[in-house]
Amino acid sequence: MTTPTLRDRLKPLELIVVSAALGLFTGLVVMMVSRDWILSAVSFGIAFIVALVAMAMFVLAIKPNKRELLDIEELDGSAEKSAH
Repeated sequence: MTTPTLRDRLKPLELIVVSAALGLFTGLVVMMVSRDWILSAVSFGIAFIVALVAMAMFVLAIKPNKRELLDIEELDGSAEKSAH
């Protein structure tokens, strides 16, 4: 079995970091406008969750390319061989 590349392992972390950045941006904008820490924290949380769910849905909607399909088939084949 092949080990996943560094890019494959860091993909979930990339999604979380981008979502956190969007949430931080939203929280900072709300903080500058309202000067209310609670409202800013709630806005950060809502924006973080919405961005994370939206990006996860986009990732699920992407069709794998030929290389990824071959990799999936290879991993499925090696899993079947080790089970028998």
